[in-house]
Amino acid sequence: MSTVVVIGAQWGDEGKGKVTDYLAEKADMVVRYMGGNNAGHTVVVDDTEYKLHLIPSGILYPDKICVIGSGVVIDPAALLTEIRSLEKRGVGTANLKISQRAHVIFPYHQKLDLMEEDSKGSKKIGTTGRGIGPAYTDKSARMGIRVVDLLDQKEFAALLERNLEGKDLLLTEVYDSEPIDYAQVLEDYTGYATDLKPYVFDTSIVVNDAVKQGKNVLFEGAQGTLLDLDHGTYPYVTSSHPTAGAACLGTGIGPTQIDMVIGIAKAYTTRVGEGPFPTELINETGEYIRKQGGEVGTTTGRPRRCGWFDGVVGRYAVRVNSLDYLAITKLDVLSGLDKLMICTGYNYHGEIMEEFPASLKVLRECEPVYEELPGWREDITSARKLEDLPPNARKYLERLSELSGAPIALVGVGSRRSQTILLAELYR
Repeated sequence: MSTVVVIGAQWGDEGKGKVTDYLAEKADMVVRYMGGNNAGHTVVVDDTEYKLHLIPSGILYPDKICVIGSGVVIDPAALLTEIRSLEKRGVGTANLKISQRAHVIFPYHQKLDLMEEDSKGSKKIGTTGRGIGPAYTDKSARMGIRVVDLLDQKEFAALLERNLEGKDLLLTEVYDSEPIDYAQVLEDYTGYATDLKPYVFDTSIVVNDAVKQGKNVLFEGAQGTLLDLDHGTYPYVTSSHPTAGAACLGTGIGPTQIDMVIGIAKAYTTRVGEGPFPTELINETGEYIRKQGGEVGTTTGRPRRCGWFDGVVGRYAVRVNSLDYLAITKLDVLSGLDKLMICTGYNYHGEIMEEFPASLKVLRECEPVYEELPGWREDITSARKLEDLPPNARKYLERLSELSGAPIALVGVGSRRSQTILLAELYR
């Protein structure tokens, strides 16, 4: 039996979908524990590409139980679209289970998300506009509506009416916008409730029962460590907790049930949206990495900012997540570069910093301290064991591990499920 948490060790988009899909082969259950449809996982199986936003990557295996936990915020329309899209392509969703306690995203969340972001002007956060932040705000303010409430038509009607009193006032008086159509939302979401009802369970019981029965359970996060509400580059963060500790909060199991935590990191670094990025490459090398890596956001379609691997970020992610292993993805993207740079620390006004600062003011003024390593020209996409990689690629991986402080368990050398090098047994 093993319970494994998979998290992003950078700013998200690290390839968690592919790694989760790969590890799901030996799992009995895959659990998504936070975030919403602001996240996107791309998985390629037999040359077929799947883009998943809410449903765990394990859904592509017909025999896996897939759980959307209580820490997720759910846009019912988006979820049903995803379900129908998968079923249309021959992927069954009968094994999908949705938490009663997950909170629901409404049209007023989406509208407020866009308006609040627009009002920030040059100080915008870079939100996806999917309503994620306002939904989590309502959750914290104890005025959210959960899936269990949605299924109770009388309760839902009363809660929606209560919420719209305040939201309509905000929309009309502050943002000079039209109010939300109560009757239309009630009708639409009553229909969503009917369609989702067969999938709804007390998933804390479902997950705990699987653990007690000795099943392999894989916990899947969204976004990445540096987008965590507490531990990320605040305020340029998401509204939930992509770090490993949230796997317990977002599913309803205790911390002693977790056996292993794996952090996913690209062989370089990317981020989407605003905020400081010390190793960003605004040059031909950055463009090369973006083009070779297909670095466009799965959810937003925005080009990702690209830069060298940041060892300071790696150490930070290992510490705040208690990482047992790293999984390095997209190593193949670096093929063709004659030299590679790795950030080993930050130079802050003549002082060398080896730990990630809390202050964004400090981070903006940090200059990366680089170590140069030789690159490689060989195509490594057919490598299936470490010995298949060129010596310089192996040395590069060794240095990433040394700087981050965690062994590497898995290396991705392409987008397909098969293009993976496994270096450690991840189910005990």
